[in-house]
Order: sequence, then structure tokens, then C-alpha cells
Amino acid sequence: MNHTWDDLVSAALLGTERRTPPVRPGPGQDTATALLDAAALHTVRRRAGLRPAPARPRPAPAPGDARPVLPPAARQRLALLLAGRSGPGGGGRRGAAPDLTELLPQWLAAANRHGYQAPPALLPALLDAARARTDLRAEALALGGPRARWLAGLNPRWKYALRAGGPDGTVHGGGAAGDPAGRRVWEEGLFAERVALLTSLRRRDPAAARELLGTTWASERAEDRLMFLDSLREELSPGDEPFLERALSDRSRTVRSTAAELLSALPGSALAARMAGRARSCVALDRTGGGPRIAVEAPHECDKDMQRDGVVAQPPSGRGERSWWLGQVVEAAPLDTWSERFDGRSAAGIVALPVADGWQPELHAAWCRAAIRQRDAAWSRALLGPATAPPAAEGSSWRDPAKLLSALEPGERARWVAEFVSAHGLSEAFRLLGACEVPWSEPLGRAVVDALDIARDAGSYPWSFSGVMGLAERCLDPAEADRLEVLTAIPEEPEDGSGSPGAVAYWSEAFQRLVGTLRLRATMQAELAG
Repeated sequence: MNHTWDDLVSAALLGTERRTPPVRPGPGQDTATALLDAAALHTVRRRAGLRPAPARPRPAPAPGDARPVLPPAARQRLALLLAGRSGPGGGGRRGAAPDLTELLPQWLAAANRHGYQAPPALLPALLDAARARTDLRAEALALGGPRARWLAGLNPRWKYALRAGGPDGTVHGGGAAGDPAGRRVWEEGLFAERVALLTSLRRRDPAAARELLGTTWASERAEDRLMFLDSLREELSPGDEPFLERALSDRSRTVRSTAAELLSALPGSALAARMAGRARSCVALDRTGGGPRIAVEAPHECDKDMQRDGVVAQPPSGRGERSWWLGQVVEAAPLDTWSERFDGRSAAGIVALPVADGWQPELHAAWCRAAIRQRDAAWSRALLGPATAPPAAEGSSWRDPAKLLSALEPGERARWVAEFVSAHGLSEAFRLLGACEVPWSEPLGRAVVDALDIARDAGSYPWSFSGVMGLAERCLDPAEADRLEVLTAIPEEPEDGSGSPGAVAYWSEAFQRLVGTLRLRATMQAELAG
């Protein structure tokens, strides 16, 4: 046999019609069959001639985990949720069965609150699930604990787990910047590993994280400096001001802008004081008319000092320069500035003042952004206004209610959204509901269910409410299941043909899924309680 394996492979790839294979067909054989026979013979020879490779060293034993094991029923539930995670999710018609894909995050969070460890046999499936869905990673790795990270070190598919923070905020391979492992991660690690280290250190020791960032700041790429700077949002304090002031002179415009944004969130910073001075020169109380009103004189130029403090000189397409500069200045000024400026008026009193010359949308939009940035509940409440007020037409509102709500405490937030839903229905409430604490309070849950019931009775197009229905499945209190049972009945189709075709069956199916999901969530809680 004078042909080689490569000769056979080449002939097979090109085809026997284009290249004559280096074999001679036997009696009754065609060329292709002879080629396959020769390849089979070569395959046996190649395998028989292989020398066994030396065995790799055994991996170190998995670390122990002292946390309690899951109760048997909860363990079985986790196996079912992991097996069903690839099922259909999201909106649309999904049948009456609960969506296991959306229940897995809640189950993981609840199991971690109980302090359980993941069953070792389910660690591979848990790591696969977290690999496919980044929103699961924090809770999945907290449940998996040290054994999940040990297992991830043996499989490149799970390398993401080695870069993530642990349940105590430490990073695999280096718990602090001062120890050799942590220093090595910061100086030699991948970007994601360095971000994870900086973030976890920031949670435990904000000053140490800031000092660690300062050791390599000058040599970092602009896009990396921006991401590292963004990690300082957590635990932001006056101690960060000197570092951020230096960043105002950074060679990257985006870094300067982010540093200015962070400084403006510190009402006592020097930048906030500079912006307050600029804002006072632009906005004043005018008493010359029939009653007090706000007069606005927008900046006439954007000088170098303003640009250093984060004011972007070039406006977006369609925006005037002066209004663009005014919005940035007012947004960065401390909100306490305005009570002093307007004779001690409260936030609600200031917002109620008329604004001259059509400047109200620009001024109120800047105050909205400032209230969100500074987490000011009084200003957020004033700018939100009553929940029963008619919502502005799409594209014309200067408010962002969902973001303004984030500055309110959870109970007040839920009450405002419940009133909004009761007054206006659900068509504009999806983002507002997403801002509320889970599980929803009883008044909010009742308002949502009542609005869904009203939409059904009105013959509304049902699929447009699938997003809200999905939120209700995840956020309603499971104790509401029995009260909602009556909604699962299938009413008769309207005789006049009004409404959407198939809507009655859809609504019934959706309410069946809602009740079934709430009962399953209640069962899951009971299983975890053990």
C-alpha cells in the first residue's frame, strides 16, 4: 500500500470524478467504494499505532460548602426549572401552563435568601443556564458557591464564573487589591476580571478601590477609563471628589463628561457650586408682571471652564445651542439652589410657578434629570404631579415618570402607580410597573388585575396586554391566586361579533396561566421553607 492518509482525504474531498484516487478497485467494486475501504483500513492502522498520552494530574478536590442542602422537594423543583429553561418565554400565547423560564430567577433569589447550597449534581446545568442568561449569573453563582467556581475552572465554557464576584462580593482569584492574587488580577487580568475586582472592592472598601484605580489610571485606554470610572457610582461619596476633579482634565471628552456627572451628584462638591452659580445667573424670579413667574436667560456662550465641567458645547441635531447649554447647567446644579433662589419656596411651589417665554419644557426637563441624579424625593414628587392627571401625549412630555419614581420610597411608589393604573388603565403603565418593588403591594396588585378585567370586558385587543400579564405573573403576591380564580372562567363570545377574534379564549387562557403561576410560586416558597 503506497498511498497515504492525506492522499485518500484529498481524493474524497475533490470527488472521484475529479481526482483519480490512489487505489485499485477490486472485483465488483467501483472507485468510490474502493476509496472508502482503503480509508477504513487506514483508520484502523492509525488508531492502532497511537501511543497513549501521559495522564494529566488529578484536579484538586472540590472545596467544601457548609451551607445547608436544599429540601428534597426544592431540589426536585430546581431540576425541573433547569430542564424547562429553554422553553418558550416572553409575550404572546403560551398556553395556560406557567412559564418556567421566568420563574427560575425568582427561585434562585429565594433559595439564596434561605442560604442554601446548590446540589452538586445540578451544578453543570446551573452553570449552563447562567452562561445562556447573564441576568441569572449573580444568583446562580451565589447558590453554586465555591464548588461552582471550582467546576468552572475545569471547563472553558464556564469561564465567565471565574471573572464574577462571589456571594460575599470578593472576586475569584483575588479578594483584595493588597494581596498578591488581587494585585495580579488588576495588573495582568482580562478587562472583565479587572472590572469585577474593582466593583467588588468598591463595595467593601470604597477608598481602596479608588486608590487601586489611581495606580494605573494614566496608562489605561480611554474606553477602559470610562468603564472604570463608571464603577465609582456605587458608594459615591465626598471622598471621591479629588479624584473626579482630576478626571475633569482627562484627554477623553466622554471621561470628562462622566466625571462631571458624578461630581454633580455630590451636592457639596466644588463643581456643584460652580454649576449653581451659573444656574442662578440664568434662572430668576420675575415679579414685574401680574404675579411671580420664572424668567430664563440661557447662556450666550459655552466657555472653556464650562466645557471642563462637563457641558458639551455641540448640541444634537435639531437643538438650539443656548437651550442645550441651559439644560446641562440646570441639570448639574444642586436642587437646594432653587429654594434659596425662589424665596424659600418648596419644590412643589417652584414647579407650580409659570415660566416665561416658553422655557418651561426645557427647565422642567433639566429639573427632572437633576432629581433623578440626586435621588431627591421631594423634587421627584413635585415633578411627577398627581397620578390622576392626564398623561402627556407621546413624545411631548418632559417627564420620565418611571425614573422619577425611583427616587421615592417603595410604598409611595406603589401607591402612585396604583392610582395611575386606576385612573388611566394599563396602556402607559408598563414601565411604571417595572419600577415597583416585588411582590406588588395589595392596592397595586388589585389595581392591575381590575384594569386587566376591565380591558377584557371592553373587548380590547388582548395580545397588547401580554407584557403586563407577564409582569403580573412574576410580581403579584401569590396569596392573590384564590381571589383571581373567578377570572379564569370562559365567557361567551359577543353575539354581535364585536371584539377581537379569539379574544375571549385568550383572556381566559391568560388568567388561567396567571392563577397557575401564582399557585406554583406559593408552592415553591413552601418547598424552600422546608
